Amino acid sequence: MRRRLLLWTMALLLCLVLSGCTSVFFQPMRPWVRTPATVGLDYENLNLQSADGTTVNAWFLPARDSTSSTAPNSARGTILFLHGNAQNISTHLASVYWLPERGYNVLLLDYRGYGASQGAPSVEGAQLDIDTALRHLLARPDVDRRRIVLLGQSLGGALGMHYAAHGSHRQHLRAAVIDSAFTGYRDIAREKLRSTWVTWPFSGFLPWLVTGDYNPLDAAPRISPVPLLLVHGDRDDVIPLHHARQLYEAAREPKTLWVIEGAAHIQALEQPQVRDRWVAWLESQLGGDRNPGARGAAHNPASETPPP
Repeated sequence: MRRRLLLWTMALLLCLVLSGCTSVFFQPMRPWVRTPATVGLDYENLNLQSADGTTVNAWFLPARDSTSSTAPNSARGTILFLHGNAQNISTHLASVYWLPERGYNVLLLDYRGYGASQGAPSVEGAQLDIDTALRHLLARPDVDRRRIVLLGQSLGGALGMHYAAHGSHRQHLRAAVIDSAFTGYRDIAREKLRSTWVTWPFSGFLPWLVTGDYNPLDAAPRISPVPLLLVHGDRDDVIPLHHARQLYEAAREPKTLWVIEGAAHIQALEQPQVRDRWVAWLESQLGGDRNPGARGAAHNPASETPPP
């Protein structure tokens, strides 16, 4: 009897959490825990208006060499960074803070409902927000429109795959890098429900309350001809490796899959050797230096101390 009561209680709680369904994928945090200035980085704090009038917040980190260069567009390239489902850009700064030192601009976007962004989070709204961020980059005089790369992690990877396949400005992306993404919203919901005996009985019907649209697996073959790099750790117990393998199989060329040994969820870019390898891959996609004055700072491992 007590076990039956527990099951019904869990069912009720899960229904309440998943009613309205896909909102469970978003776990935003409002306060910032740091800014780029905290870790010695120059930045611009931006408020951008999405197509539906929602104002979203972003940070633009200029490439280190470009701040002192008199030549426009002197950065090696620009990274549009889409973070995972929890917290906000202040906590996810740790994933990309090292890129300005390598000569890359970075735009970190907080989806609606996150950090200083207005509104409530949703998959549909996030697509508008990504489009807003890319349009901002395309309008900047200090950004080379031909050298913009999307980097999405976890939920940001799922959102980024859909945008790279269907976004109104997708043709301006030089490449898409997807780190630790899942194949679909219902897929990962079903998988998580089946992971414990308490929630397993509900894995047959509760995932149907989650959106069946915007799935990365459906988007994967449509990203081509934009080069796609999938990155996934072999010790990821949040989103298992088989998701990346399925995405890779579904995608069309040009496509690449890196399985990073020893890396847990979104931890691959914490490894210095993976950073070096990724920057080399970026250079191969961007065609080398735009001009002799566009070279980034020399790699100095000592400068890559993680933010506190």
